[in-house]
Amino acid sequence: MKTIEGFQSAKGALSRQAPTWEAPGADEREQAVKEIIDEVRRRGDAALLDYTLKFDTVKLTSLEVSKAQITSAYQAVAADLVSALKLAAERIRSFHNRQRESIFSESAETGLGWLVRPINRVGVHVPGFTAPLPSSLLMTAIPAKVAGVKEVILTTPPQSDGAVSPVTLVAADIAGIDRIFSVGGAQAIAALAFGTESIPRVDKICGPGNIFVLLAKKMLYGVVGIDGLYGPSEVIIIADETANPEYCAADLLAQAEHDPLASAILITPSRSMADKVNQAVEQQLKGLSRKAIATESLQNRGMIVVIASIEEAIELANLYAPEHLCLVVDNAASYVEQVSNAGCLFVGENSLEVLVDYVAGPSHVLPTEGTARFSSPLNVSDFIKLTNLVAMEKDDLKKLGPAASIIARAEGLDAHAKAVEKRLETSS
Repeated sequence: MKTIEGFQSAKGALSRQAPTWEAPGADEREQAVKEIIDEVRRRGDAALLDYTLKFDTVKLTSLEVSKAQITSAYQAVAADLVSALKLAAERIRSFHNRQRESIFSESAETGLGWLVRPINRVGVHVPGFTAPLPSSLLMTAIPAKVAGVKEVILTTPPQSDGAVSPVTLVAADIAGIDRIFSVGGAQAIAALAFGTESIPRVDKICGPGNIFVLLAKKMLYGVVGIDGLYGPSEVIIIADETANPEYCAADLLAQAEHDPLASAILITPSRSMADKVNQAVEQQLKGLSRKAIATESLQNRGMIVVIASIEEAIELANLYAPEHLCLVVDNAASYVEQVSNAGCLFVGENSLEVLVDYVAGPSHVLPTEGTARFSSPLNVSDFIKLTNLVAMEKDDLKKLGPAASIIARAEGLDAHAKAVEKRLETSS
């Protein structure tokens, strides 16, 4: 991993540039996604079946997964994995129930207030990639269900044999998914946004995917709600001389193995710690099955930063606004108040990021690309709407009406003013 020394040099290196999806070649990808969206909007299921044959090399006759297929999937999944998924679901559900109790309160005092209403229907997209991603399904669908969403729809691509991964089906059943459709990619996003003969139109789309899925979500925002635009995974570990370099290296590699564009960054005031972690990374790389991906990630976007103090390290982290921020320092809890920009903050050596990936409870769907400066992890509030409530009396009209009329006329909106003045005339 490359090493950067000094605060100013690190500040330049950690200042965000253009988002990942604006890399060279984006125009061609955007054009391809536009064509897919137009085809799905125009031809519906027929387009989905054609794209599934083209991109997944699978010829389907129907898109929806049957209840019998879901039930039989349990026979193809190891019992210990089913138990692990159920444990994860229980903790995710418990965490988000606590959120709901804290956030969901209505108010209608003194004639003004707000109503809390869940979104009616949500679509969850789970990609196939080289392996199923049941954790992402649980982390997305369960908060929606806890929020009170009436119907959650899953889209996910078929495997080479034409069937959806049994692990995905089991996770969907555990999460309480209502309907499952065997389609993925940008075409699935378009189907959820517009609806087809088989797939109902949803109000919001959530879930991970490749660059084509991301671009489809970006283009269709406004037609449908989206959870966010997520780039490659990223972590900053702030470590002092008390940290275990082997653990730090393992956590950096856990992030780097995600993607060649993932960011794994160590910031430390200790030159000795920097050297020890670098050596541990090189040693641990040798035994990884995804060594090539992790190596490319570390070469592309990995770095070790040596600065003067923990305070400087936190300032750099707030600048970068990482998806994951780990404080592996003496008395780590004392620094929490200084952190302002992070998707998820991990305090102390035992709060490892991998636990949140799977079983801790908070959703692992977190802001990336520096968007933690202004956005939050996926949570129950993503699946509700607030409706303002106004129930005013005549006394309120007499008290507030004249000011409203004056402001309306100042803005040149005399019909607005007259709507108030007519009531004032008849109420006097």
